[in-house]
Amino acid sequence: MPFHSSRISHLSLLFSAFLLFCSSTAFSQNTPSQSATAPCGVDFGAWLQTFKTEAAAQGISQRAIQAGLTGVTPDPAIIARDRAQGVFKQSFEQFSGRMVPPRMTRAKNKMIQYGSILGRVEQQFGVPGEVIVAIWGLETDFGAGNGNFSTIRSLATLANDCRRPDKFRSELLAALKIVDRGDMAPSDMHGAWAGEIGQTQFLPSSYLKYAVDFDGNGRRDLIHDVPDVLASTANYLKGYGWQPGKPWDEGTPNFQVLLQWNASQIYTKTVAYFADQLVAGH
Repeated sequence: MPFHSSRISHLSLLFSAFLLFCSSTAFSQNTPSQSATAPCGVDFGAWLQTFKTEAAAQGISQRAIQAGLTGVTPDPAIIARDRAQGVFKQSFEQFSGRMVPPRMTRAKNKMIQYGSILGRVEQQFGVPGEVIVAIWGLETDFGAGNGNFSTIRSLATLANDCRRPDKFRSELLAALKIVDRGDMAPSDMHGAWAGEIGQTQFLPSSYLKYAVDFDGNGRRDLIHDVPDVLASTANYLKGYGWQPGKPWDEGTPNFQVLLQWNASQIYTKTVAYFADQLVAGH
């Protein structure tokens, strides 16, 4: 994201902090009322107890709350990363030149390997495989760099911090709802330092809204299940108004949809360029 907001070894760390401010993919619209929320900046243990009460009031089961939050401690490394954010300064030529050529051969192979799935995804959601594969490659190197940070610990740390507590509290609630509906166990939820999950880096609120069980195994697994990853990415773009059969380059409505995935013009131009190269067979 989807983000919409952070992204691990390559793109994830470059864009992760930047996107937290500007990507509309990043955060849930359902911010709990101020009177019911855990105040930021207090002792973490006290904050966590108040948050558990808030989560229960949101309808999250005690099973999920205990599974997700028992033993959680703050991670100072997450705060350090959040404080160390810098402005992304590479040009489109620099960024696309560094990111696209090393991934082109693998992207072509993925187009072949998952061709039938991508065809069905496009038929259902209207988003071409080239666009999805471009995002997949840029986000995590086709699943090779999903990230190793505990999602719930990261989100709890940032929700307790007073910099952007409402945003991360909403994402932590969303993460517990993912656990509650059975898509993932807390121990499986690892990703980028600011809470993105899976092979195309969905924040939990986007995961809840757009994740698809495309292979019908009863779970929406964006970490291990490639059909779910591809379909969910397409479903996200469809949800923001993707126009099937239309171009996606700068100045088009579909380019504006891609900006909902990631608000960086440079990143979005790189997605469009990467997808164009795949269409052309380069």
